[in-house]
Amino acid sequence: MLGVPPPMWHGFWRGPEAERRVSLDRALLRRVLQSALPYRWSIGLMVLAILLTSVTEALQPQLVRVLVDRALPAPGRSGDLLLLTLLSIGMVALPLLGGLIGVWQRQLSARVGEGIIFDLRAALYERLLQQGFRFFTGVKAGELVSRLTNDVVAAQRAVTSTVTNLVSNVAVIAVSLAMMLAMDWRLTLLAFLVFPALVLPTRRFGNRLRALTRAQMERNAAMTAQLTETLGVSGALLVKLFGRRADEVARFRERAAAVRDIGIELAVAGRWLMVFYGMTAAVGTAVVTWSGGVLALRGGLTTGELVAFIVYLARLYGPVTALLNTHVDLATSLVSFERIYQLLDRPIEIRERENAVRIERPRGAIAFEDVWFTYLAESSEAGEPLPLAGREDKWNESLRYWALARVSFRVEPGQLVALVGPSGAGKTTVTYLLARLFDPTRGRITLDGYDLRDLSLDTLARAIGMVTQEPYLFHDTVAANLRYARPEATQAELEAAARAAQIHERITQLPQGYQTVVGERGYRLSGGEKQRLALARLFLADPPVLVLDEATSSLDSESERLIQEALATLMRGRTTLVIAHRLSTILAADRILVMEGGQIVEQGTHHELLAQGGLYARLYRLQFAVEPAA
Repeated sequence: MLGVPPPMWHGFWRGPEAERRVSLDRALLRRVLQSALPYRWSIGLMVLAILLTSVTEALQPQLVRVLVDRALPAPGRSGDLLLLTLLSIGMVALPLLGGLIGVWQRQLSARVGEGIIFDLRAALYERLLQQGFRFFTGVKAGELVSRLTNDVVAAQRAVTSTVTNLVSNVAVIAVSLAMMLAMDWRLTLLAFLVFPALVLPTRRFGNRLRALTRAQMERNAAMTAQLTETLGVSGALLVKLFGRRADEVARFRERAAAVRDIGIELAVAGRWLMVFYGMTAAVGTAVVTWSGGVLALRGGLTTGELVAFIVYLARLYGPVTALLNTHVDLATSLVSFERIYQLLDRPIEIRERENAVRIERPRGAIAFEDVWFTYLAESSEAGEPLPLAGREDKWNESLRYWALARVSFRVEPGQLVALVGPSGAGKTTVTYLLARLFDPTRGRITLDGYDLRDLSLDTLARAIGMVTQEPYLFHDTVAANLRYARPEATQAELEAAARAAQIHERITQLPQGYQTVVGERGYRLSGGEKQRLALARLFLADPPVLVLDEATSSLDSESERLIQEALATLMRGRTTLVIAHRLSTILAADRILVMEGGQIVEQGTHHELLAQGGLYARLYRLQFAVEPAA
């Protein structure tokens, strides 16, 4: 096989230029609102709570007005002790009532926000697992983790903080304006003269903050990707084996510094915007205070009304500036939604057709019919397959190569067929297509006469069992890893499968037996033990078709013997397609397919192929001639 396309191939990612075109458009807003639709009743109650809180806050300056104008003594008027007492009680009661309503509002807000986080994460995770194998070969796991964590949290913040603040600010402005107009409409109009000055910097600063927010997310994703790669067992082992700790630390410091720098720049830019707003509000307050003072001196306004008006004005400018900046806040927050929707909207390559065929127990007849396949994007204008030696050189020139071409063969139920060939011949690609990790570019593959694309994905998963050279084990117990094949399996069935795979005795020697945690990727087990555990998992699954990629790594003779015995038991009565690296497997095969350059160049039995004196004979002399036959 020529291997998976290089990292330069990205499949679904939009480039930075495309992401810079993100805007606060109606379609995106509608989609965000749809995400919040299941929580509409909680949102409605949250809005009610915000309105009630705004009313309690708006009444507090009125207490100050009554205090100054009626309760406190003044020339020609004695004080009112009872009123003073009632006002003092009110100054405690109103904030208390507002605080209790605020707790209720926060509870509702948290319910909505956390609910949206859950929905987005669950939908995104499900969508990612629906993606074909091609998708995962073109994206870093850390970038996906970043979208499932950082972007989802930022999206939740857009719904809870930004939207909550929007409603709260509108309510405060409406109530405060009503109170101010009731006291003096002239001062209210004067206060609004400075508002146009608040609008001017919004667009300029807003565009800058959006760009910085997007850059911050991209740099965070790059940093998370490195952490995921180097802190996993495989990555950490590679770092240690090659002594690259200092280099990785330097690389991480560089990426972390980029995140730090963009964070500082974002904070400073936001602060400059607040400084401008603050100075504008201060000028407006000073003008209103002077004008109101003149009115009070002339008897057009009471002292209490002036004090209350200034308090309202002080409370008004904050929400107004925040409201003017809501477009900026929403746009920067909705960048996260846009990044999430990029993944949710990505087409699923391997789909199950409507009314897909379901087979309870397939017989296991396999056929490849003139199969062509490329790892690149499909096109109707495909040329002839390039020879193996020319593929790499033609990559940048043609942006296309064939991994398989003109592949046709049949495997009858119960037969063992071995795939043999040099590295890059296309053997692993054949197994990927049979497991429907990819669909053929041309031609078709059938199981019991049905095109794989017409069968349900569940049927394929139950029908075809696959073991790769490096079996994957989860960081979980032995029992949990085995039950991944059949969750309802009993302990007795686990042990029976383990015995068949020649691994039961070794499991019983582990500290907690079947409840022993195997470590990330099974690194607490030897290579042979991991392979036998993977075979035990296949015994539990009991598929009629086996796809095996024999390990090329050297194993001790005892592990080799145990694996051979387990394989012999597992393959009995099943259709088996195996990438063969052992002479014993080749000799046992009903037929051998010899591959080169993505094509089948020879096929037959071991002795027939040796007699032909072709590629198989050369490979046999190089790889197997000195290996014992059993």
